[in-house]
Amino acid sequence: MPLLNIILFALLACLGSAIEAEPLRIVSEPWAPYIYEEDGEIRGLDYEASSIVLKRLGIEVQWSLMPWKRCLMELGSGQADAVLDIFHNQEREARMAFPSEPLSEVEFTLFYARQRPYPFQRLADLQGLKVGVSPGYWYADQAFRTSPLFIREPAPTHEANLGKLVRDRVDLVVNDRRAGLFLIHQMGLGDEVGQHERAVSRDRLYLAFRREAHLENLAGRFGEALRRFKREPAYAKLVDRYREPGAGNLR
Repeated sequence: MPLLNIILFALLACLGSAIEAEPLRIVSEPWAPYIYEEDGEIRGLDYEASSIVLKRLGIEVQWSLMPWKRCLMELGSGQADAVLDIFHNQEREARMAFPSEPLSEVEFTLFYARQRPYPFQRLADLQGLKVGVSPGYWYADQAFRTSPLFIREPAPTHEANLGKLVRDRVDLVVNDRRAGLFLIHQMGLGDEVGQHERAVSRDRLYLAFRREAHLENLAGRFGEALRRFKREPAYAKLVDRYREPGAGNLR
């Protein structure tokens, strides 16, 4: 083999190894207790479960927390390889590869200020109200997602949504039950905010990968490894650590 070909082959091999050695870049929006930052460290149920599974697969990861809309933009532009805690729907199938196993199941409910406990049993009860939502979030119940009966008002963060609720700038706030209870406990709002028992919608959270051959393969491996991990006592301990704090005081 000519010397030039040998050199080119060696350079290509080195380049390929360098690309493979690059850490997987995963983005997500802080959403306690699934993923959040505390004392400069990322924590959370789905973050820790994903980290454990990816480590077992031999995958090095670089994590970045940012607003949800930016997460989706970076995944779409190729700046990110995967996004943590996203809902699976048909529209996203073309751009994202979803593992066969979800990370968590969520239940969206409505939170209210105790001084203004608007009743909620059906969609018509929201007539004329202003409901705080998260921009870019997918709410599985189509009627709730598209209803003209009430106004959906986005806020930049989940904390901002609850702040608007207690200051009477929105009438209700929609959030996952476990996430809402966790955040209310963190913000010390247990005496000011309650939640309705009736769920608006239910869904599952996934670690979704960008649609590229090697990432689709990783999505398959991740789903299988996650399913195995969920059968271990270590996973049960992890779930127990992030159970709803102070839930009994928020009914």
